[in-house]
Amino acid sequence: MNSHEIDFKLHGDDMQFVEIELDPGESAVAEAGGMMMMDDGISMETIFGDGAHDGRGGGLFGKLVGAGKRLLTGESLFMTVFTNEGSGKKHVSFAAPYPGKIIPVDLSELGGKVICQKDAFLCAAKGVAVGIDFQKKLGTGFFGGEGFIMQKLEGDGLAFLHAGGTIHRKELQPGELLRVDTGCLVAMTKDVEYNIEYVGKIKSAFLGGEGLFFATVRGPGTVWIQSLPFSRLAERIYANAPGGGKSTGEGSILGGIGDFLNGDD
Repeated sequence: MNSHEIDFKLHGDDMQFVEIELDPGESAVAEAGGMMMMDDGISMETIFGDGAHDGRGGGLFGKLVGAGKRLLTGESLFMTVFTNEGSGKKHVSFAAPYPGKIIPVDLSELGGKVICQKDAFLCAAKGVAVGIDFQKKLGTGFFGGEGFIMQKLEGDGLAFLHAGGTIHRKELQPGELLRVDTGCLVAMTKDVEYNIEYVGKIKSAFLGGEGLFFATVRGPGTVWIQSLPFSRLAERIYANAPGGGKSTGEGSILGGIGDFLNGDD
């Protein structure tokens, strides 16, 4: 096994955090800013690249390639490695950035690769490579709503994803097709066929309140679906924020009077 073998425990319900137990010498990698707390005896080191190797190995070219992959996904060029340098078991915890669920994925049981949305990765065992996965069809990228580039996690260790709302894991049989809102697809195993399809009727898209395109995933494989994409949550917050659309919010007891007092036309 190339990745470090870590143990973990999930805490909380809607605002979760994952507590990772590290034996002496074991490490976990995470995006910058994800750490919540850690025991004394754990060291932090910033590495340049994708987390598959530390900043002292792999050669300059390998580091640049790993960093470039992360830059293309909109992430930082750097990741943080947390290593237990003490004599006993130590713990480090990573928190979810918004309400939702943390999804543990064991890459050794999922064919060594999982493809996920760009912002889904939270942390992983040292040795898991965090890279990019280009979608083969341009339509997938330009109309998919989540971008042409997705993240891929490769290795044989544990990784942790985060997504909004309730998470549904669905096992697709060979040839089984599932249509999903483009923002609701969190992750999928490597054998799942992913594409973007046109809704078909312009009227259905505009009058029904849905987008013009949806994602299709075809088995065999596993997919993870989220009930509340962060983009949808952010749109609702913005629409109901002062000066951001509906200044008094839908159902406000002030109604039009509130808009008048706030200076809205």
